[in-house]
Formats: sequence, C-alpha cells, structure tokens
Amino acid sequence: MALEVKLEVFDGPLDLLLHLIDKNKIDIFDIPIVEITNQYMEYIRAMETEDMNVMSEFLVMAATLLDIKCKMLLPKQPTQEDEEEEDPRAELVQKLLEYKMYKYMSYELKDREMDAAKSFFRTSHIPAEVSEYKPPVDYETLIGDTNLAKLNEIFQFMLKRQEYKVDPIRSSFGKIEKEEIDLEAKENYVREYLKKNRTCSFRSLLEKQKSKQEIIVTFLLILEMMKTGDIVISQEKLCGDILITSNLEETA
Repeated sequence: MALEVKLEVFDGPLDLLLHLIDKNKIDIFDIPIVEITNQYMEYIRAMETEDMNVMSEFLVMAATLLDIKCKMLLPKQPTQEDEEEEDPRAELVQKLLEYKMYKYMSYELKDREMDAAKSFFRTSHIPAEVSEYKPPVDYETLIGDTNLAKLNEIFQFMLKRQEYKVDPIRSSFGKIEKEEIDLEAKENYVREYLKKNRTCSFRSLLEKQKSKQEIIVTFLLILEMMKTGDIVISQEKLCGDILITSNLEETA
C-alpha cells in the first residue's frame, strides 16, 4: 500500500499568504504585490486537490491579488495636496493582521488546553458539622435600624461636649500626664449599671464619663456587648435617642 504524504498544507488562502510573507521576510505593511502574486500563482498551479470548495477559496484570493496588482501597475491619478491616495493593499493587510491575531490566539488556547489536561481537581467535601453551622447571633436582627453612622454621630457629639467643658486657658497650665484607665473596673461598672437600668439611654451612659478616654473605652465596651448579645440597641424614631436594653441577669 502506497504511503501518501502532503507537504505545505495550509488552512486557507490567508494562511498561505502569511507563509509567503514570513518565508520572504517581508514587511506585512509594505507587501511587494507583484512578487507575492507570482509565488501565490505558482502554488495554485501545483495544488493537487479535487475539492472545489477548497480550490474556490484560493482562486478568489488569486483574483483579489491580480486585481490589486493591476491597480498598482496603473498610473496614479492626480489628487489634491491634502488628500492621501488610498493604498490598494490596505484591505488585504487588515485581513492578514486579523487572521494572524486569531491564529496566534488559537495556539495560545491549544497550549492552555494541553496544560489543563495535566491538572486534576479534587471534589469538594465539607464536613456535616461545618455545613450545618449557624451563627449563634443574628447581627442584622440585633442591630435593627441602628447603624455605625448613628453611633458615631453620638460619639462625636459627646467628644465635643467634653471639649467644651475644658477651659482653654487653664488647661494649658500644669503638667500633662497620661490617664490610666482600669479596663476591667470600667467593664464591671458598665455591666452593673446595665443590670440596674434594664433600659437606658446611650447618650446618658456616655454623659456619666469624666474624660475622652473613658468615653472611648465605654463606647468600645458597648460595641463588644452588642456583638456578644448581652445588650440590644434600638431606636424608636429616626434621629431619635438610642436606647440600650440589657439582657444581663441582675445579681442579688
């Protein structure tokens, strides 16, 4: 049985033109159309195929090359100085550039397909105790219509009130010392206060603090107690006072 070997098989006429351009090391933006047309016609004559669909594609491109060749050989028509004469090869160059881009993209996709074939993925497996886990506290229900912007507004208001209490002249006298706050004692104070006052105003709680540091610490303690569910924050109306409802059990 004879072995049939086909050499230089191209995907289409554009693929053949790119081959001729690369083989002759020609600038794709300045194609010598006469030389390329002659080489292209030689390949057409040497083609051995009975598939008329394939031959028709190559013959259409051959006719296009001959048309461009004729236009290049015709004398140039006089044009105005500010008008640039259109290059008959421009449309062909654009098609070649687009085809070259898609061809290289196909190579890239083929390489990625080959690399992906070497990868194996493990199916996901989540333990039942993890998939069935539910947070102990629903933070959206806990906070309600209260948001951090409203809490920050009250916090900034209380800071300004503390600033107004300071005498701008006398405050510059004496020695400034760092105020130490016992965090554990402050937490016990806030908890005892909320145990005795089951529902109280957030503003009134901050007003009882003596310094900025105490306000800041108290504010952070309130946020932490909201997170753990020890208290519930509510607001009866828009821009109204924020109320704290305690869930702590009162000690005897």
